[in-house]
Amino acid sequence: MEEKKVFGYGKFDENGEMVLTTYDNAYRDMNMDIRVYAMKKGESRTFVSADEETAVLLLSGKVVYAWKDEKAEASRKDVFTEGPYALHVSRNIQAAVTAEEDAEILVQKTHNDKDFGAKLYKPEDAPWKYSCKGAFGNTANRRVNTIFDHDISPESNMVLGEVLNDRGNWSGYLPHRHPQPECYFFLFDRPEGFGASFVGDQVFKSVNNSFSAIPGGNLHPQSAAPGYQMYTCWMIRHIDGNPWLQTDRCEDERYVWLHDARF
Repeated sequence: MEEKKVFGYGKFDENGEMVLTTYDNAYRDMNMDIRVYAMKKGESRTFVSADEETAVLLLSGKVVYAWKDEKAEASRKDVFTEGPYALHVSRNIQAAVTAEEDAEILVQKTHNDKDFGAKLYKPEDAPWKYSCKGAFGNTANRRVNTIFDHDISPESNMVLGEVLNDRGNWSGYLPHRHPQPECYFFLFDRPEGFGASFVGDQVFKSVNNSFSAIPGGNLHPQSAAPGYQMYTCWMIRHIDGNPWLQTDRCEDERYVWLHDARF
């Protein structure tokens, strides 16, 4: 078993699969299986499990989702200009994806023995909303969406959402923590784009396809370099009997003075 880690740099293999976290790799504390797939036009992939729920998020391209007796087309130029499509299914329901043009998808799974059916979330279901606009010297402007959480899908054991940092701005700010593990997957609007990701007292350089695996209880702010827009897919695993809620942000008391500061 690999030594536990809190940050990684993902790469696609020859089959177009990028493995981020699994139940037994170095990021096993996430208790989620998270992978990204690069799909060629005409390629199909299917996902089904007897003991896991699955979410399939479109990052870019054009695909057809199929589940049960339903089909739906979805397209997304990229994560910076258009909102998300995500198919979320409970165990024993097959989620199929066929690329009508080259596409990338992110697949998030975790164990769940509940049968809650399936839903395709569309951009209008998860609108972008600015958070902290103008706060902290106008340096923490970011747009956030929540595709599903405990309020939206109470039988799910996961949370899925997205963040878009304005160029040079912070997110996850003020520094905060919660007991549930969380994984961030990063993309930038230019290939050389970068940022900084903090996990507790450690700091890492965020680049395209990097990811942060944040154990519960660790502070985890991040920032984008000036000139670059940063995208973060944020994924939380509920703790049994203690689901993550939108009100669960526990800000570090050393920094709360900033709420009333004037710059």
